[in-house]
Amino acid sequence: MHIRRSPEEIAANRARYEEHQKKGLEFAPKALPAKSAKPAPPIDADTIVHQEKLPGGWYWWTRVKANETLRIALDEGFSTVSVVAWNAEDPTERMNLPDTVKVQWTTGLGKGRVIFSDMGKVMFSITEDSSGAHDVLMGGSTAASNARKYAGQNGPALRNTRDNFVLIATKSGLDKRDIPAALALFAPVRVDADGKFEWKPDLVEDGDYVDLRAEMDMIVGFSNCPHPLDLNPVYAPNPVSIIRIAAIEPAVDDLCRTATAEAIRGFENNAFAAL
Repeated sequence: MHIRRSPEEIAANRARYEEHQKKGLEFAPKALPAKSAKPAPPIDADTIVHQEKLPGGWYWWTRVKANETLRIALDEGFSTVSVVAWNAEDPTERMNLPDTVKVQWTTGLGKGRVIFSDMGKVMFSITEDSSGAHDVLMGGSTAASNARKYAGQNGPALRNTRDNFVLIATKSGLDKRDIPAALALFAPVRVDADGKFEWKPDLVEDGDYVDLRAEMDMIVGFSNCPHPLDLNPVYAPNPVSIIRIAAIEPAVDDLCRTATAEAIRGFENNAFAAL
């Protein structure tokens, strides 16, 4: 149904947009830090809520609370880990990568960046990241992409990200239509001068890790399947470590919360929704 808006409403919307634009242009973004150092800093055993070893090809999902951190680490060799998330209180709100890219003016996610929901709120802050090589454009594997890529290989190991996320959604009381575009961690995808996707394996190393701090209570799903562009012709993803770390209240000057005007507005939306 087409909604006709009055000239007054259109003018008010334009004025609000121009005010946001002005604030953004006046805000001096903080310089983002370099990649996190390796090895990953140790985690106090008393702060570990849960520890999961995700086998190659498989999936796992969990509920996390606001200010808890999920550490995803390549302790046993290279793998790509795809991630989706929903607001635990209202699963109609979900991770939105197009908005994450659009709002922050970059496809390069790394330490200091945030990941937005489709309601303009912040779902994750990337508090540590030794890699910076993550894919927000292509998504994960499907049964069809696996069939093309691994012709002649068979068996239960040839699981794919799409079907894994369908299982997670179903077990979470959701539908496959609720599955958002997936963030692929440790997926060194780059775009060349002609606009073609390239796989740059030298951008990811064994021992790389990412810390994602939850900015709301969430349902988070993981799939450990090879990325469609992965150059390895053999289906052989390695196990991945996922550690859920107890909540710690962020500092007032926390980098992720203050680095950009867009992040500040996102966290204002979080605070408003909590009222």
